[in-house]
Amino acid sequence: MKNLPLLFLAILTFSCLNPVSAACHVDDEAGLLAFKSAITADPSNKLSSWIKGTDCCTWAGTNCLNNRVTSLSLSGQPDKPSTYLSGQISPSLSKLKFLNGIYLQNLNLSGPFPDLLFGLPDLKYVYIEHNKLSGRIPNTIGNLTQLEALSFYYNRFTGPIPSSISKLTRLTQLNLGGNILTGSIPSGIQNLKNLTLFNLEQNGLSGPIPDFFTSFPELRVLRLSGNYFTGKIPASISALAPKLAYLELGHNALTGQIPDFLGNFKALDTLNLSSNKLSGVVPQKFANLTKIFNLDLSRNYLTDPFPELNVRGIESLDLSYNSFHLKQIPKWVTSSPIIYSLKLAKCGIKLKLDDWKPAETYFYDYIDLSENEISGSPVGLLNRTDFLVGFWASGNKLKFDLEKLRIVKTLKYLDLSRNLVFGKVPSGVSGLERLNVSHNHLCGPLPATKFGASAFLGNDCLCGAPLDLCK
Repeated sequence: MKNLPLLFLAILTFSCLNPVSAACHVDDEAGLLAFKSAITADPSNKLSSWIKGTDCCTWAGTNCLNNRVTSLSLSGQPDKPSTYLSGQISPSLSKLKFLNGIYLQNLNLSGPFPDLLFGLPDLKYVYIEHNKLSGRIPNTIGNLTQLEALSFYYNRFTGPIPSSISKLTRLTQLNLGGNILTGSIPSGIQNLKNLTLFNLEQNGLSGPIPDFFTSFPELRVLRLSGNYFTGKIPASISALAPKLAYLELGHNALTGQIPDFLGNFKALDTLNLSSNKLSGVVPQKFANLTKIFNLDLSRNYLTDPFPELNVRGIESLDLSYNSFHLKQIPKWVTSSPIIYSLKLAKCGIKLKLDDWKPAETYFYDYIDLSENEISGSPVGLLNRTDFLVGFWASGNKLKFDLEKLRIVKTLKYLDLSRNLVFGKVPSGVSGLERLNVSHNHLCGPLPATKFGASAFLGNDCLCGAPLDLCK
């Protein structure tokens, strides 16, 4: 018993050295509770732990350092409205003076540009993505000079990109994709020399793409697809060759030829030049793109010959709707062990599909061979796929019994129109989202489906709803 006082003293000393963690700062609690009060719906109870008088450093979505909230991170799940939040971003978040990161993603939040950002001196990272913020991005955004990442990806901002954005020289990521922005790209963006990601895709931007890419030695991702850009692919993009991995300029109105210098992009993973007005031949130097996994040159005016690529494995390829006459599916496609999407519509392919033996069919999600001169049967090919989502082969000479085709659970889209397909329509097609087997030689009663008559017209003797009753 003699040692009890010493034991008590030791416990007391240890307690003094390790005080119980204090609750978060009163301003942080007040700012967060004001944020919660501006939320009008929270069906998944994301903010249920946000209770006045409890330590806000333990609340869902908060991170603290020295009892001050340093980041707020809340996210929903895409396509699951029950995980969203409704309401606006409370300006009282500006009370959180030590906040250096705001991450509000897939939440359905609305309202104007959050001016509260201007009251946060330590703020470096803003990711307010997949929400419904609207109105204009204010010219005062140039005052946020401490920012290192700015993303308003997929909101509803309108108007021009403010020229003052050129003052945010610490930015490594600028992502304004998926809004309704108009006008041209401000030339002052060339001041953002630290950018690794530059994304303006899916807006309403127009004019030529500025020829200022020598300013971005660290750029790895350039996404400008889905706008109204005109003119040629800028020559200064060639300066990005050492590090650029993603170059996406599709769905614009770009003209001229594909520049030879793109063959120098040894680190390129994805190249999308689809749906433009590009003409001429694809540079033979594309043979140097040994690391490319995703190549989309579809819907241009490109002509033969197409170069032989030296890739170990392509994941997705789309050369559809140009003026190619490939005759065969390229060997570097057939040999790919990882391909999941192959789209070669109207590419001048002449083969018997039974003779095409791809090295791997397991990963195939999408195959589009429409508008070619392909004969034979796809049954052997498609019955070896387990995860196929879409198969399009309209306007060919395929001849096979439709009932022998295995309809896998994942299949959503099937277009076999304008071929020589015979037999009955199997009941398995009823689970598809889209079906077109018109203008073939099918016969017999139709299974119950949700499809209109246009999916079945022009066959030999199909009957039953939505066509005429069977006799």
